[in-house]
Formats: sequence, structure tokens, C-alpha cells
Amino acid sequence: MGPPKTVRTISQEAFDEVVKENMEDLGMDPTEALQDAIQTLSLQGVDLSGIVKCVPGESSLKDNPLIQSLDRLKQLDLNSKDKFSDEDLNEMMGLFDKLIELCGGNEGSVNAAVATKNGGVELVCSICYKIRCGSKRVLDSCLKTMVLLVHDVQSTETFRTGGGPKLLVNILIDGNEDPEILNSGFAVVAASATGNEVVKESYMELKIDELILEILSRQRNDSIQSLYDAIRVLLTPDDDRVVASQVYGYARRFAKIGIARALVHSLHAGLSSPSLISASIALKAVAVNDEICKSVAENGGIDALLRCIDDSGLQGNKTVARICCSLLSKLAGSDSNKSAIIEKGGMDKLIVVSARFSDDASVLQEVMSIITVLSLRSPENAARAMEAGAGDLAIQAMLKFPNGQQLQRSSCFMIRNLVARNPENRKLLLSNGVEKLIRQAKENHEICKDAATDALRDLGLDDYNK
Repeated sequence: MGPPKTVRTISQEAFDEVVKENMEDLGMDPTEALQDAIQTLSLQGVDLSGIVKCVPGESSLKDNPLIQSLDRLKQLDLNSKDKFSDEDLNEMMGLFDKLIELCGGNEGSVNAAVATKNGGVELVCSICYKIRCGSKRVLDSCLKTMVLLVHDVQSTETFRTGGGPKLLVNILIDGNEDPEILNSGFAVVAASATGNEVVKESYMELKIDELILEILSRQRNDSIQSLYDAIRVLLTPDDDRVVASQVYGYARRFAKIGIARALVHSLHAGLSSPSLISASIALKAVAVNDEICKSVAENGGIDALLRCIDDSGLQGNKTVARICCSLLSKLAGSDSNKSAIIEKGGMDKLIVVSARFSDDASVLQEVMSIITVLSLRSPENAARAMEAGAGDLAIQAMLKFPNGQQLQRSSCFMIRNLVARNPENRKLLLSNGVEKLIRQAKENHEICKDAATDALRDLGLDDYNK
């Protein structure tokens, strides 16, 4: 892990003192003194997140409704030994609801930073520990509050060093029959592991993968949407401090114990399942190598995805089409899966769905991504793609979305693979004006330069570097 970035911070007391000095020593009025303090400290690189910006004398930290709620919760926590009375629990429900309102609204990120700086994460962990086997309603509110508080690396580190991962896994084990607790709990897993490699490692050491499999293996888990988010986050290398993430190994471990197979099972219900999109995204995160991709196909994953892609077109569901095509593109990285997709009529289904969503660049981009993968080093598949209409798809997409730089680049990638080993395809595409479109993409979009140059070269044009 690389060295942490140095960030200058300031305490609430020091900030208030700067405002006070502006008023007393420089004769500024209260509003001017406050604004000058904020501007000066910001220019000096001081992180003011978590600071309540008020004028000393006119208002104080204690007047802030967020701080008032935290202080009352602290008092209740201190007054209790190892459990809370029913009266305390009822009051805490109202206080947590207030925190959720304050940290989840328009000023949510600002208030969450204030709560974190004033001990909110440690406080909620302490209360969760005392009520984890008690009041379900209060525990659920407690977990929902925690989701909002663990919003950056500093707060997730506070959560980790305070024993948060172990506490949370114990809560999930105790409440593994309660969908609401599971949903709120896995939402905390996702929030706390985002951008923090060490928290991910903590969860894996606590064998959270085995708990996930146990819950996935049940008949019904559609109400636990955050479970899929947790899988995705645990397997995403998103910590900039880390040179080499361990998530690839975690994905292999997930697949080895059967999580990939369980996620495929979630796809078989098709568009009727509220978990289809989340499960597809999670499965894409698990499918990190050829072996796992093949196992997904062996368990009916490709059949399920092709059905979902078909149905998404019939029902006009762009999101399902895009997400399922994205997963299919990942699975197509396996050579054996390429053959399976073609044999099951996948190329024709992709062209059909692209026609149904011809106005949606994001769907077209995913379709072209799959065809690009299927055609790579495979003249047979490239020929099949042209027969199905992939050439026309590229040309129409480039004409329709001239400003869509990602789509233009995807078109260039696909064209290159369609013609690299298929000289007969070059004549067809050139006769339909593809050269002009590729040159326009190269001239208008910086990110297209390399892809466009390669496409022009493989089309057999001598001046491809121009």
C-alpha cells in the first residue's frame, strides 16, 4: 500500500478561533469573518469537511440539530451498561431517523462529514454492539445510519479500527433469517468496503463469502438487493493507495465455493426477477478468468442471458439489455463460450436487440463490444457477424451518434476485427462509405485516434496514418 496522502486538517475549536480573530482583530462583521476564514483556510489546503461553519457568539456547535442528535445518543449510550431500556430504544429510533434525514438529504454529504468528525461512526458501532440481539427496528435504523456515515477512506478506517467488520458480520449471522437486517447490513458492507482494500480484506478474513453463499442458496433472496452490491464492491479494485489489489484472488475464491453458480441461478428467473440487474453486475465481477467464465456457461448462464436479451428487446427494457450484454461480453472472452454464443444464435439476437434499441448509444456500444470479442482472431465469427448485419450496425451507429466518442471508438474496434482476417469484408464496408466515418471519428475524437488508425490499416488503406 502506498503512503497516505498528507491532508491538512483543523479542529472545530481552531476554526472558531480563526473566525473570532477576524472579528476582534481585523474588525470584520460576522458574515465577512466567517467567509474569510473559509476562503483563507481552503486556499491553504486545509480540509474543512466535518467543520460546522458558524459564527462564534451568534450560534454554536451545540445549536446544530445533527450535533444535538449525536450528543443525545452519546448520553444514552453512556448511561447504559450493556443494554437499553424500552424507553431509551423508542427515543433512539427518533434520533436515528433524524440522523438519516440529515445525512441523506441535499446536505447529506456535508452532514455525514460533520457526524464522522464528531464521533458518529464510533458511536453507532457502540450502539449496534449493544442492541444487535435486541430491538430489530432500532438495529435496522442504526445500520441505515451507518451506511450514510462511512462515506470516505477516513470514515471507513474508523469503522475498521473500531471492530466494525467483525461486529457487522456477527449481526448478519444473528439476523440471517431477517431480510431487512440483511439488506441494511450488506449495504454497510458495500459502503464500508468501497475504496478501502484493508476493509475488504477484513471481511474476507471473516469468511463473508461463505455467509453470502448461504444466503444466495436460499429459495428467495430478491429483497436483499444490497447483497449483490456487496459482492461487486468486495471484488472491485478501487483503492488508489494499493499498488496490487487482492480482489482477483477473492473472485476466484467466490467462484470456487459456488457463488458464481448461485448467481447464475438468479438469472434463470429472467426479467421477472427484481435481482436480475444486480445479479448480472455481481456475476461480471466474479467472472475474472477463463475457468470461471466456462463454468458460468456450463450452468446455463449463456442460455439465460440470451433469453434475457431477447426479452429485454420485446419489453423495451434498455437497462436489462445493456447490463446483460455487458456480462455476455465478459463471458465471451472464453474461446469455448464464443462458440456456444454463436451456436445458440447469439449473433442474430444481438443484431435484433441493437435494432430495437437503435436510439440508445449505451446498448449499441455493449452489443458492438460483444461482437468485437466474438470476432477476435476468428474469421468464421467475423463472417457470421457480417452476414447478421454487424457492418450495417457500425455504419448506422457512427452516422447517428457522431459526438458519442466511446461509441465511435467501439465501432472502430469492431470494424477492425471484422476485417483483420476477412478481406471480403473490407470491400463490403468500404463500398458503404465506412472510411469517411472512421476518418471523421479519428479527427474529431482524441480517444479514437489509435482505434481508427488500426481500423483503417486493417481495411487495407495505405494512408491509414493520415
